[in-house]
Amino acid sequence: MGAFRGPAFRSMNKRKNHFRPGLDFVSEEMVAALLKKPSYDFNGLFEEVLNRLRARNAAGSGKEMLRLRVYEKLRTLVGEGLVTKGEDKTYTGNRESLQTRRAEMAEAKARILRRRGGAVMNVE
Repeated sequence: MGAFRGPAFRSMNKRKNHFRPGLDFVSEEMVAALLKKPSYDFNGLFEEVLNRLRARNAAGSGKEMLRLRVYEKLRTLVGEGLVTKGEDKTYTGNRESLQTRRAEMAEAKARILRRRGGAVMNVE
């Protein structure tokens, strides 16, 4: 006799495929840095983000892991058209798009904090 493989069984073992957004300090600081200064080479941007994260006491992972995260997020921003990569490997932010993204991230952060019951802080 085989095991029951009905719809109830499938729903119990089904993985959840959606991603729950969390607080993303790296993206927040990258957007803030790109709004502060018009263009960076990668090392300059990484150092700025690292210093900002250290000031917030949010640079928890190792430096090399953080470098990889910053690079991946920077490639995502380039792919979305929020940042352009120049011939000389400098990254320039599209100011209007970055301001829109900053507002979206602040709204998402406020929603998450409200759900958690925490206070909403405005970080500039």
